[in-house]
Formats: sequence, structure tokens, C-alpha cells
Amino acid sequence: MPESFFIVSKDNLELATDEVISIVRSYDRFAKTQVFSNIVIIQSTIPWQTIARRATFVKIAGLLLRKLSNLFLDEDSYLLLQNSSTFSCRVINLSSDSSDTTELERAMGSMISKFSQSKVSLNDPDVVVYLIFTEDQAFFGFSPKFVKDERPKKVRGHPHELDWKLCRAMINLSGIKEDETICDPFCGTGTTLLEASSMKINSIGIDFDKKMCDVSRENIKANGFKSEIYNEDFSYMDKIVDSFDGIVTDIPYGRASKTSEGPEKLLEKLVSKIPKRKKVAIMCKKGTEKNLKWNFAKRYEIYRHKSLTRVILVK
Repeated sequence: MPESFFIVSKDNLELATDEVISIVRSYDRFAKTQVFSNIVIIQSTIPWQTIARRATFVKIAGLLLRKLSNLFLDEDSYLLLQNSSTFSCRVINLSSDSSDTTELERAMGSMISKFSQSKVSLNDPDVVVYLIFTEDQAFFGFSPKFVKDERPKKVRGHPHELDWKLCRAMINLSGIKEDETICDPFCGTGTTLLEASSMKINSIGIDFDKKMCDVSRENIKANGFKSEIYNEDFSYMDKIVDSFDGIVTDIPYGRASKTSEGPEKLLEKLVSKIPKRKKVAIMCKKGTEKNLKWNFAKRYEIYRHKSLTRVILVK
């Protein structure tokens, strides 16, 4: 079975690795996963590009090979190199050992040049061959040229809007797939709706503030997306409960709500209204969840500054 590798950002490492695993498991629940340092190895028939396109914190991704000889013995790998005009070699050292990576890259490049017609190019090569070191193991991999989808644009924003990277990670952690529908009951300027739509996930937004609903509609329209947006209180979820598969939202904490309730009470009320068997990822201010009677599967802390730490809860 094919193996692929994903090197993720070391910032919020647990969240970054879990995001990759959640994405592949949403497509293939029998996929096998391993984590070494900040590299995630996936054994699955799901193409690595499918995972890399969705993942927020993946820095490098590609196909994994256990031996460099497989580059020449494996038919697909061999043909890929033969049909590529240029390649480059990169050594990624995730271990504490300080090796001379430049010499290793030169040696790999020289070896590959002898077995293929490709030429070394450090500037935008067709294929990159990787040698990856962790504390305990070494891996070979390669990655054909890969470009991520263009980011959705926002024509109007807000100082307190949800960070798009964390929003996208939350969608992935929830396990929502293409053609399913996500609901954000505090949609604000539409960050969740935009990120979901960019991943071909249907979206529904709810917000009590008419101005925010108008901003969301404007941002959705600017990207050519379609999303249902309701100017209602979050409890409107009850009326459309059969229209969505999951909930991804950021609980308001610094601005007044329609009922002037604090974020703790707002979170409790929201959780009480979430139907069973819905996929959920909620962000809130640390501490507001302390009295929550809810069995969430994962909890991640996101440090912002001295007086603010955000928490992501995933069910």
C-alpha cells in the first residue's frame, strides 16, 4: 500500500499532526499512521495531494520510499524521473545530529543523474527527492511539483475575526468531507464559510448581527461561493438541524451577544443544543469550558498573548 509523508509545523505540533491524521481518517478509517518528531507517515490509498491540499500546517509532503533504490526499481518512480526535465535533492534533518547536508545532497544528485535524463535544478524543479532524518530513522521520499489551491479572499474583515489557519484546521479536525455541510452559528465575517467552501464543503452561517451577515454575504459573493446565511440567534440551529453534518465555530468572548450573556453561559447553551452524531469543533477562551459537561475527544490550547489563551474542543 502506498506510503506518504507530511512534515508539519512545530508550532502547535499536536494539533498539526492530528489535523493530517483526521483528514486521512475522514476518507479512509483503516489508514495506518506513524508520527516521528514533526513528520507524519500515512499508509493509505488516498493520494497525498488530497491530504496536502486540505491541511493547514503541512510544510512539505510527498510519496515515501524506504530505500533510495526504489526510485529506480519502482516503475512509477522511475517513469516520473525519466519524464521530468529537472530535479533537486533535499536533506531534511529532524534529528539532533548535525550532518553535512550539502554533501549528502550532492551525492544523491550525482547518483540520480546517472540513472535518469533529468538535470539538477535548484530553482523550481519538476521533482524533489528527499532524504529525511529523525532521531531513530531515515526515509527517502519524492514530491512532484505541487501547487496548493488559491486562498479565498476577504473584501471585508473584522479585528476579532477567527484566524483562517485555525479555522481550516478545526474543519479538518472535525472530520467533515467534501459535499457534506458545515454550520457556523456565530459566523461573523464568514471565515468558516469561506474555508469550507474552498474545500468543496457546503456551509451554513448564522449570526444575530445583521451587519455581520451582510459582510459574510459580501465575502462569499466575492469568491463566487454559495452559502446559506441566516440573520438569527444561534438557537436557529434547531430549525435546520437536518441540513448540516457538523458544527465549527468560535464562541464570541470580547463582544456583546444578543442576550448579553457571558461566554461561559453561551458555550453551555450551544453545547446543549448540539444534536448527537454531529461532527463538532469549537474554539473558546480558556477557562470558559471548565464547567462544561461534555465529553470532547480532543482539547488543544492556542497561546495568543499573556492574557489570552484560546482552546479548541473537538468531539
